[in-house]
Amino acid sequence: MDGTGPSPFVSPPADPQSLSLDGFLASVERRAFRMAELALGHREDALDAVQDAMIGFLGYRERPQSEWPALFFSVLRSRITDRHRRANVRHRVMAIFGARSDEDLEDPMAQVPDTALGPAETDERARAWKALGKALRALPTRQREAFLLRELQGLSGSETAQAMGCSEGSVKTHLFRALAALRTQLDDWR
Repeated sequence: MDGTGPSPFVSPPADPQSLSLDGFLASVERRAFRMAELALGHREDALDAVQDAMIGFLGYRERPQSEWPALFFSVLRSRITDRHRRANVRHRVMAIFGARSDEDLEDPMAQVPDTALGPAETDERARAWKALGKALRALPTRQREAFLLRELQGLSGSETAQAMGCSEGSVKTHLFRALAALRTQLDDWR
């Protein structure tokens, strides 16, 4: 995160110039899911958001392949924002009827066993992932988007700016503030 090496979250993106539309979508599928899962906090919502984004991205298939990463993540960002809005409405409606808060609900990701790791490692990773997701969801929207696109997805500053609809300077500012906030909230980021 200090700029000295690649982010531990990013798998190197495939060269979009050499991919068909199907190949491009396959190359971003896993990273898009991880981004949506961190932003939304629920596996099923993340799957739905990625699927919606892929369908929505089909409208851009005639654009140059070099623009595909920024366009795709811009569409995904919109789908995540839509889901946040729907969730806020749902929470307000449910509050009227006395529904429990999200803290009372069981995390479905906690039920998925990881057979490759021992119990201690699995627990530690699950706690770290949950803490990162919670810390990210607490960030202001633009800071969260800048972090997810730059650090998790590995987009360049200009691609992130294009996806977010702002300047590269704004991306740098939002990312700096996001990293500072995460460092204060998470021991792993120090």
